[in-house]
Amino acid sequence: MKTPFLPPVSLRSWTLAFVLVAGVTLLGVASVEAQEGDGASFLERGIRGFLGGRPSDRPSGAYVSPSGIPDGRSAEELGLSAPRALQRLDPIALPDVEGSLDSPALRLPALPAYAPQQLPLLDIIRTRKTLLFEARLAQDGDAVPSGLVWRLFSPIAGPEGKLPLVASARGGSAAFEVPRGTYLLHVGFGRAGVTKRVEFSGEQTREIVVLDAGGLTLNALAAGDVPIPQDTLTFDIFSDAPEERDRQLIADDVAPKTVVELNAGTYHVVSNFGSVNAVVRADVTVEPGKLTDVTLQHRAAQLTMKLVREKGGEAIADTAWTISSASGDLVRESVGAFPSMVLAEGDYLIVAKNKDRVYQRDFEVVAGVNTDVEVLTTNDLIAAPDTTEGSGD
Repeated sequence: MKTPFLPPVSLRSWTLAFVLVAGVTLLGVASVEAQEGDGASFLERGIRGFLGGRPSDRPSGAYVSPSGIPDGRSAEELGLSAPRALQRLDPIALPDVEGSLDSPALRLPALPAYAPQQLPLLDIIRTRKTLLFEARLAQDGDAVPSGLVWRLFSPIAGPEGKLPLVASARGGSAAFEVPRGTYLLHVGFGRAGVTKRVEFSGEQTREIVVLDAGGLTLNALAAGDVPIPQDTLTFDIFSDAPEERDRQLIADDVAPKTVVELNAGTYHVVSNFGSVNAVVRADVTVEPGKLTDVTLQHRAAQLTMKLVREKGGEAIADTAWTISSASGDLVRESVGAFPSMVLAEGDYLIVAKNKDRVYQRDFEVVAGVNTDVEVLTTNDLIAAPDTTEGSGD
């Protein structure tokens, strides 16, 4: 049997191999021990590990997961290190730099230890009851179904001296959800109204308000029950008073057959037929819960005037008219070829002026007789007065 051939190795080669192996071993041991930081120098730890010196008291730096350790044995028994806790790093102190800006000092207001809660009032938390209102025209009448205006005021005046409005409603009956207390209630029904003081206890309450009011309708006819055109007829309603200067205007320019709601009582009514002097006055009484219908009679007539050269002729344009009473009081002035107006019955003087000539005529107005009044250029011809002022010489 032949021995395998081994090439001759010199002593120098063996020495070099030994040194390389020792160096690699020392580097491995140093990498593990550097993590443990036991205080020994790198050379001491490397020599002890290589020459078999006293091993370190601490386990090796190898890490193993807890799930990989066999049951019943600790990591120290196996020569392994247990998981280490995270180490806290102290903050690095920054060097002081000359010329750096200091942070401004903050002065915050002192805060209370706690913020007090704004608790709602008990009246707000408590379920509110309803304050119900119903209105009647008379004590024994039925409830008014519509046309009412309800206003609830606080009895304490505001900064401007006015009572603050708390709630309002329109229609028939009204319901208000308000806190308990004292209120002033005003109910309006057309031009009628009433104000009363209400004490609300906070419980469900039903109040009946008696308006003591009624309605009034007005109309007028000419003499002989001749209908009057509705567009020429208006009414004014005043309060009742012995003297005319003491009467207060309640409603004006009321159209015929219009229902006006008023408090019960006596009123002074003025009927205007046209816009001149056909006026009729009367005192009327309004009863609670009833509709009062009043028809007045005018003793007047509507006249249409024209200036003509002959009877039945064509009217001359650009004519100025002056109507005076028999006593000489001015009644009306007008300009036009066909002026029309309503005059109360009586005697009048009609004067027509065209250019530099003036014509006149006496005329009697008969109640209920509407007619055309012709002024002839041949009637009472007089020269127009000279209005030219002198020079003063």
